Amino acid sequence: MTEGVQKYDLGDFKLQGGDSLPGAWIAYKTFGDKSLPAVLYPSWYSGLIKDNEWLIGEKMTLNPKKYFIIITALFGNSESISPSNSDIAPFPKVTFYDNVRAQHQLLTQGLGIKHLRAVTGWSMGAGQSFQWATQYPDFMDICVPFCGSAKTSLHNQVFLEGVKSALLAAKKTSSAGSTFGRVETKGSEVRKWTEEERTVGLKAFGRGYAGWGFSQSFYREKLHEKYYGAKDLEDFMVTFWEGYWLQKDPENLLVMLHTWQAGDVSKQEPYNGNFEAAMKAIKAKTLVLPAKTDLYFPPEDSEIEVQNMSPGVGELDIYPTIWGHWAGGPPGNMDDVKWLDERLAKYFESAPRRDG
Repeated sequence: MTEGVQKYDLGDFKLQGGDSLPGAWIAYKTFGDKSLPAVLYPSWYSGLIKDNEWLIGEKMTLNPKKYFIIITALFGNSESISPSNSDIAPFPKVTFYDNVRAQHQLLTQGLGIKHLRAVTGWSMGAGQSFQWATQYPDFMDICVPFCGSAKTSLHNQVFLEGVKSALLAAKKTSSAGSTFGRVETKGSEVRKWTEEERTVGLKAFGRGYAGWGFSQSFYREKLHEKYYGAKDLEDFMVTFWEGYWLQKDPENLLVMLHTWQAGDVSKQEPYNGNFEAAMKAIKAKTLVLPAKTDLYFPPEDSEIEVQNMSPGVGELDIYPTIWGHWAGGPPGNMDDVKWLDERLAKYFESAPRRDG
């Protein structure tokens, strides 16, 4: 665990799908004084808690002198309970609903927080933000999901099938389809990866990801050379993409990938699959921030989300960027950071408090 990261014990944690996580815990880190208005900032796919810290600082909207900021880690990220740090095998399917219920338990029972000024996050952090706004609609004043969605689109599921299949090919295993994990032979439910399988699979996973994280224009203008110092495209593939994913555990990635693929805020009571009803149930002032060139979460999907919210609740603003999905991630350029922080500042200053 990195400095300042804490664990909150959840006990035997019942999951939405009916399975349990025995002896579960959620990892988190706090910034600022507990007496200040609270802001929840969940992590993203594969991201560690420290990977969220770039948006926090005394010169930023997420100022620890003004807010009590809590970063939480996804189940499967290696800090919260995960295949890599437990003996649970096979690891059960975990949803956004499960992650948010665990976060709610941490906030209310562990930290004594009954209300949030805001919940915000990037990518899967945005998915958790939408989940919060529909699962506990009275709990927060503000919801700001950036570069993410309330429901994982079919096109996004196609992308995830691609990288999942690249990873599983290293074990001569096929995907069983979106949200259905992998094809298993009887007796092989407990998976062990050799070092060769891990290396081959994670390198392929990284190269599959490489065409999606940044936009076509990002590569056309060779920003991988300008901002990351890559000598050429192959150097960027090896140092940035393969280098990042080789640090990760394959089984952890598969757990979080399922969470992402299965994302849909309508798959909970009282919505029972009615996406429009779930969007209309959002009460928090919601600012949805897609990136113009995001290949996972295009602005058209965000437009549908906002159109289905109640009048006056949702607002859409689009990153004018060629950085694709990475416009909202750990910063490579400061223009997008400034753009995001300005919009957070406006909402944090103007949105009225809601206590129920």
